[in-house]
Amino acid sequence: MLGIISFVVPVGGFSLKACRISYSTAICSGSKLSAVPGDIPSTVTGLDLSKNKISTIHASDFRDLVNLTQLDVSSNSISQIDSGAFTRLISLQKLNLNNNNLVALGENVFDGLSHLIELRINRNRIKQVASTSFKSILPHLHVLVIKNNYLTIFQSLELTNTSVELESLDLSQNPLTVFRITADVFPNLKHLNIGRPPGKEQMIWDVQNKTFLSRVSTLNISGINVIPEQMSPLLESVNSSLTNLSMNAMAHNLTTWINISCTIPTMRILQLRYNNLSDVSAYLIKLCINVTELDLADNQIKNIHDDAFRSPQNLSILSLCRNRLPLVPAATRNIPTLSELDLSTNNIGTLACQDFTNQTKLTKLYLYQNSISALQACLFKDLKQLETLKLQTNQITKLNGAFKEYLPNLRHLYLNGNKLTAIYKEEFKGLHSLQTLSLHQNQIHTLDPQSFIGLTNLTDIQLKTNSVSQDELNKGAFNALINLRTLDLSENHINYKENEPLSDPPFSNLSHLEELLITSQHHRLHYYLPVNFLQGLTNLLRFKARNIQIRSLDKDTFVYTPQLQNLDFSSNEIRELSPDLFFPIPNLRSLYISRTILDSLDFLKDANLKKLEFLQARENLYSVICKEDIMSLSGLIYLDLQGNGFTCNCDNSWFLQWAENDRQTQVFDAYNFMCNYPKEFRGTMLLDFDTHFCSVDTGFICFVSTTCAILCFMVVSFTYHFMRLQLVYAYYLFVAWLFDKKHKNKKTPHQYDAFISYNTHDEPWVIKELLPKLEGEQGWRLCLHHRDFEPGKPIIDNITDAIYGSRKTICIISHRYLESEWCSREIQAASFRLFDEQKDVLILVFLEEIPSYLLSPYHRMRKMLNKKTYLSWPQAKEHSELFWEKLRQALKTRENPEAESLLLTVSAKS
Repeated sequence: MLGIISFVVPVGGFSLKACRISYSTAICSGSKLSAVPGDIPSTVTGLDLSKNKISTIHASDFRDLVNLTQLDVSSNSISQIDSGAFTRLISLQKLNLNNNNLVALGENVFDGLSHLIELRINRNRIKQVASTSFKSILPHLHVLVIKNNYLTIFQSLELTNTSVELESLDLSQNPLTVFRITADVFPNLKHLNIGRPPGKEQMIWDVQNKTFLSRVSTLNISGINVIPEQMSPLLESVNSSLTNLSMNAMAHNLTTWINISCTIPTMRILQLRYNNLSDVSAYLIKLCINVTELDLADNQIKNIHDDAFRSPQNLSILSLCRNRLPLVPAATRNIPTLSELDLSTNNIGTLACQDFTNQTKLTKLYLYQNSISALQACLFKDLKQLETLKLQTNQITKLNGAFKEYLPNLRHLYLNGNKLTAIYKEEFKGLHSLQTLSLHQNQIHTLDPQSFIGLTNLTDIQLKTNSVSQDELNKGAFNALINLRTLDLSENHINYKENEPLSDPPFSNLSHLEELLITSQHHRLHYYLPVNFLQGLTNLLRFKARNIQIRSLDKDTFVYTPQLQNLDFSSNEIRELSPDLFFPIPNLRSLYISRTILDSLDFLKDANLKKLEFLQARENLYSVICKEDIMSLSGLIYLDLQGNGFTCNCDNSWFLQWAENDRQTQVFDAYNFMCNYPKEFRGTMLLDFDTHFCSVDTGFICFVSTTCAILCFMVVSFTYHFMRLQLVYAYYLFVAWLFDKKHKNKKTPHQYDAFISYNTHDEPWVIKELLPKLEGEQGWRLCLHHRDFEPGKPIIDNITDAIYGSRKTICIISHRYLESEWCSREIQAASFRLFDEQKDVLILVFLEEIPSYLLSPYHRMRKMLNKKTYLSWPQAKEHSELFWEKLRQALKTRENPEAESLLLTVSAKS
């Protein structure tokens, strides 16, 4: 199939109705499409329409995709391609039409594809090919694959009558009865496959000149049946260039084919699969002295003669996989040149120490999918050059020291899928060069503290699907793996019952680890992730902890992993995430939080995730996506919110418009988001919700607002210029009259020396600083709302009674004070009393430095009436005793405007 790049992280994202964008490729695979979508951006260079239900390719389907270089429409139901369907695809290089219902290729069907270099039409029903079908594409076509169709005749004259650049031609699995080349039209052909299903019907081989296929190096004639007189001419056509020959499933004359082919001096690779060879005699490949690679896989071999492989002088690769061998054949010991031996998928039950003697050049040994139950210490003693050993999917229960002494150059060891229960002390001590160790899918429950001693070059260890517990981790078994990059502990029994820090964090020595996986542990209860579980992982890039049954994460969980880029906590029962959790990992680029029980994404706006590019948050409980949450992710290019129950109302109107129109972030599958609320919209598509009534005509509102603002400004300016003093005077006179009328019958002797007006956020200063000085040391009687207000009485009445029942009102001014509605009313009432009684009853104490533009109008009124004492706590901290003395004097002064002014700090607020 075509090499269209699969989805990893998209670029240049935007929402499409049935597709997504990935690295300039539109991926519409498996979307149940019956036609080519019309919203594919013209900028894409790749288009994957595979696994849909498209039956016809119309002339207009690709007219705007002039930049397309790869097109995959495989696995559809295409039976018709309209004339001119590809004429606009002037940049297309690869076209995949595999697995469709094409019966014939019509005249000029590929017109326009002048730059096509690869065409695949496998597994259709093609019986006929028009003489001009390939006319426009053959001049530049390099690869043509029409395998598994119904072609019976191949004639070069019908395909082309001029020389072409074709390098690979695959006609296999067609019922060919005639293969005819009448002219030298394939001078560059290197790979030719005419293999077909085995049958009695003979094929006519008609290559009229031996030089027509003189450059073919790879030939597949599997299953063909020609008359004996044509066998030699067929192979003589490639006698000077053939290096790779496949003769699989040869139902006729196999021995003759082998003997003739082995006389070709250039042939090096011989494939003989599916030939039902139960025995390999000493004569089968006796003439194949130049073969270096022999493939005998997929036969029924049980016995091999000891001298079967003596003839090839330089045999380096031997495949005997998928046969019925009960033991390692002794014949392999007679191949000292062997570098790769594949004995996988046989019936081998035991291994003996002599099985691999003389294999000093062997670098790859495959023994997987057999029935081997145990190893021996002497088993690999001669394999000094071995680099890869595959022993997975056997019945091995013990290693018996097989890796303690030998195999100094082994780099990759696969022991997964066996029945190991423990890794004992120094079990891999001799594998100094080992880089990859696969132990997953065993039954390991015990790890000795020195299990991995000697593996100082190991970079990847797989321990998935075992029975390793948290107690085994805490033994320090991983301390020796100082260069480890990947550790997979998924599906084990790592269950911490509390969040308390560990005394010995299990990964404290793994400073080079880049990827840690602990997904899907075997338990049903709810557990925790200790706060220092990741301690030591200073270079960790990827952490995957899916389905480990945790409900919360400590905010310091990632303080040890500052380089983390990929985090996956999907399929857990996390109710909320703190923004503080993400502060230590500012480089995070991918976050997976699907299938949790988060009801909002509010944590994002304060999480400092500026570099986050990929967010997958499927199947959670949030129904409204807030603008602030998404806009805080300035680097986001891919958002996946599938499976959430969205609310179809104006709360999501911003999200709908953004999902459709944003040119940076792709909202994956947005057109399939479903409404869940309110009830009348349930089951409808989210992007079908009409948001027009959620917005107003901003242009008209701006016009009206601007007009009114200008008119008001003109009226206010006129009034202020000509009647300023009169209006101010009238305003304060009226207010004073109202308060005087209300309280003139309530005047009683003052109960308190001062009423303290303050905001509750400033209460600690009042309690710790003000009260001890004014009440404790100076003896004043103070009124505080939390202590002296009468319960059950309206708040406004309590305020006015306290102000009029006190000689003075001390206002403790702060930013919080200015924002408080009740504080505002208190200072207004005190100001009214000031104007009404013409007494100096108001003392202002500034707890904070406040710019003048933040002061509200009543401060400006106080300044206009009479600039009085403004006490500033920030400016008086170094001289606090003087501050309290000035405040005492202010409380002591006579209550008339002519009283002596006191200055500690005077702030000229305006």
